[in-house]
Amino acid sequence: MSGNNTLSILKMADEIDLSTPRQPMDHDSDDDSDKSSYISLGAPSAHEGDIEQREEFGGWYLIGLAYKATGVIYGDIGTSPLYVYSSTFTSNPSYEDLLGVLSIIIWTLTLLVTVKYVIFVLHADDQGGGGILALYSLLRRYARIDSSTRPEHDERFPSADMRPSNRYIRRLLEENLTAHVILQFFSILGFCLMVADGALTPAQSVLGSIQGLNIWWPSMDTSSVVIITCVILAVIFLVQFKGTGRLAHLFAPVVIVWFLLNIAFGIYNLIRNDTSVLKAFSPYYAGNYFVRQGTTAWKSLGGVLLAFTGLPYYQVWRQCMPIWAHSVRGKAIRISWICLGYPSLLLAYIGQAAYISNNPSAYSNPFFNAVPPGTYWPALIISILATIVASQALITGTFQLISQAMKLSCFPEIKFRHTSGRIRGQIYIPLANWMLGLGTILVVIVYHDTTRLGRAYGTCVAMIVFLTTCLVSLIAIIVWRIHPLVVFPIFLAFACLDSLYLSSALTKIPDGAWFTLLIALLLTFLVYIWRYGKESQHDDLVDRNSRPRWADPRLLVIQGVGIFVEKAGERSDRLMTRFRRKFNARHEVTVIFHLIPVPRPKVSPDDEYRVDRVPYQPNTYRVVIRRGFDDVGFGPDLGALIHDRLHNHICGRISRGLFNRTPDMFQESDLATLETAFTTQIAYIIGKQHYKIRPDTKRFRRLALEVFIWLQGLAGSEFSEIEDYVEGDICEIRIVQDI
Repeated sequence: MSGNNTLSILKMADEIDLSTPRQPMDHDSDDDSDKSSYISLGAPSAHEGDIEQREEFGGWYLIGLAYKATGVIYGDIGTSPLYVYSSTFTSNPSYEDLLGVLSIIIWTLTLLVTVKYVIFVLHADDQGGGGILALYSLLRRYARIDSSTRPEHDERFPSADMRPSNRYIRRLLEENLTAHVILQFFSILGFCLMVADGALTPAQSVLGSIQGLNIWWPSMDTSSVVIITCVILAVIFLVQFKGTGRLAHLFAPVVIVWFLLNIAFGIYNLIRNDTSVLKAFSPYYAGNYFVRQGTTAWKSLGGVLLAFTGLPYYQVWRQCMPIWAHSVRGKAIRISWICLGYPSLLLAYIGQAAYISNNPSAYSNPFFNAVPPGTYWPALIISILATIVASQALITGTFQLISQAMKLSCFPEIKFRHTSGRIRGQIYIPLANWMLGLGTILVVIVYHDTTRLGRAYGTCVAMIVFLTTCLVSLIAIIVWRIHPLVVFPIFLAFACLDSLYLSSALTKIPDGAWFTLLIALLLTFLVYIWRYGKESQHDDLVDRNSRPRWADPRLLVIQGVGIFVEKAGERSDRLMTRFRRKFNARHEVTVIFHLIPVPRPKVSPDDEYRVDRVPYQPNTYRVVIRRGFDDVGFGPDLGALIHDRLHNHICGRISRGLFNRTPDMFQESDLATLETAFTTQIAYIIGKQHYKIRPDTKRFRRLALEVFIWLQGLAGSEFSEIEDYVEGDICEIRIVQDI
């Protein structure tokens, strides 16, 4: 932008002031909504090409995707055998306690992971997206639980298409404002819990593998383990900016080799030590464990739940798989889990239990103590590589979660970029990367080992798993329209199981779980501040006066072209409206420019550009450019590109006979004006938003808005994506808004 002649209209005597609240949307009708609140004159409608298309694949495609899913998804849960038993027991376990814990692990992997998540939860996705926020987004499209949902996103079923019982539950939910607040709060809390958990998982995984060095070097002190772990974690976060596309093809082989090692080690230890642990497949031993140990058994669930860490990310990681396989991601995940992940983990825990049965003190480092003779170094190397893959998966999943939150206006729109042309979910967020990296290294320094860290770890997972059960149950009734009598028994069964783990995990708050909960609550506070600020901003978005006199002949005509760069993804003409009202002037040719990102790697030439003439306004056009995340650049000059598109649009309308005037008359008025204006000058008008807190604002509201203004400063510039392709004057309008 340094080569441009930058004009600052903000230096003029007056500033633009926005002060009128937006009119609320009418929600009185049962099945129809008043959509006029969101209609902008000449605004383009939603485009079919903007939606990720579903394609059907099978056979080798499905097998290949299942292979990739193994590397992307199962790194975290796959490395849990490194530390589950050491986090569950605090002293040498008895044989009966060992059988009881093993039985709980077996049935947890069967019920929570295989039945609940792999079979049920993976069906709940919001246009391919997963996670707590995606579930909430899906629910609010089918039920009026959030007034900010745009009409074009509303997919609410007509009442006639629902059973009376389903319709009754939906009406109860929609009419209860308290339920709206609770759903939104716990959805945001769930998102923040997942982000907070993202700082602990890499630390726990890498620490678990590095502690394996103690078997080879028993005198190795804790500080050495911490230093090596911190170095590995630092390298992982330092290379994030390059993306994982070049290394992604190595993830699946690493995880598969890791799973095969667990299978081999499990079978070896089972045969060599104690086959009687297979009795743990009977749930009797789990029940007997609770009867005998009571409160101790219940508290030990806080360690057992580490067996399914990474579970809440299953839906999120599906977005980190190739976008061409949208419709089979769930199938691929199910195949890879049932055929490899599930049997591998079962054998890993069974084999370790068989070894601990004969060597009770081995619980402190269960994986490395149980490795067969001569396999220590291969196991150590593969375990370190597997934990690196697990850490990478968590980092990528956290980036994807933040990206979802930004789309739902739950997080500042900080700068990010895609690192893969084929995989939509592979993105890099610099600010989040450094904050997450510092947090992870700090966790390692503070907690030192997996036993202490295990006390803080898992509480977030237990809460997210419970919240997911609640949201998916509502989705089953309202979105899938399953009879409530079918949903309620399943919900109660899983809710009771989730509650056992959650209540046990909460007992670890004094022992270290307070750390992650504190981070999650602080993030939740910031998210609510952000949403509160955005709502305050929207309240003053439309002026009290009537619409400006767009076609008023008394408006001063500014020679040349004025290109108003509206906010990416929006379809309004807010900036042009403010300009004309403030300065009582219009450009000779006015262009309302929108740059809309779409969830595809590239946009076809037929869908990439759209030009519309704004009705009732002389020489005013709307130019919409849709860009996939792998599309690069606009050519040497964006102005020339817009000129060519406008020229072709005018000529195309002439050739289709859309005007009563003759082509010659039309060319003389429109084409000549277009050429003259572009020859004279091109001015890009951008909005620079500034906020001013009203003097009469109360103390707590003022504090909240000051935090919002600070968060707003973290957001990227709306002009940053196109500034390298601009040739012409850049006019900055300072929009001062009272909030």
